[in-house]
Amino acid sequence: MNPKILILGPPGAGKGTQSERLATEFDVEHVTTGDALRANKEMDISDMDLEYDTPGEYMDQGDLVPDVVVDAMVEEALSDLDGFVLDGYPRNGDQAEALREMTDLDVVLVLDVPEEELVDRLTGRRVCEDCGANYHVEFNQPEEEGVCDKCGGELYQREDDNEESVRNRLSVYHDNTEPVLELYEDHDGYVEIDGDQTPDEVWDDVRSAVESNA
Repeated sequence: MNPKILILGPPGAGKGTQSERLATEFDVEHVTTGDALRANKEMDISDMDLEYDTPGEYMDQGDLVPDVVVDAMVEEALSDLDGFVLDGYPRNGDQAEALREMTDLDVVLVLDVPEEELVDRLTGRRVCEDCGANYHVEFNQPEEEGVCDKCGGELYQREDDNEESVRNRLSVYHDNTEPVLELYEDHDGYVEIDGDQTPDEVWDDVRSAVESNA
């Protein structure tokens, strides 16, 4: 089985956690927009007649990478894969249309979590500065406070994990990305998952959904 899985949901819904488990369970690649951007920073986009000739130039300037460039990088990331779990893309209707042209999805998973739970998860998140592992001050504490269990790196709170920034990110999600869900509701493999459970309970539902639809 080499399922082609799209996982959607708001920031803090647990997409990354479940994507990693899916990648391991079904032996597929975990593809994120961030990974695609980093892997293709030097990609030649001069033929697109844009402001810059590589994605890296947008990133170095702190500018938003245009959709057409993100689309191209995601397509490149997926091109050689028999199966994958795609996390963090598409973020809007134009990207969803581009994805439809790139590949046929087997399963579309949507993690549904109440807003206040998302705020609690994100404001309590702590990230390892060395390996990027995620912890939480309440739900997933490291063995030693402030120290990563995996590599011993120092844990920190991301600047955008304060309450004001979190609520703004959720507002952007509701305005721009939530309408994308409607585009997939008629997909044969569309499954809504109750994300307001323990990670293991969510995983049981996620795995079952993939096994039933892939």
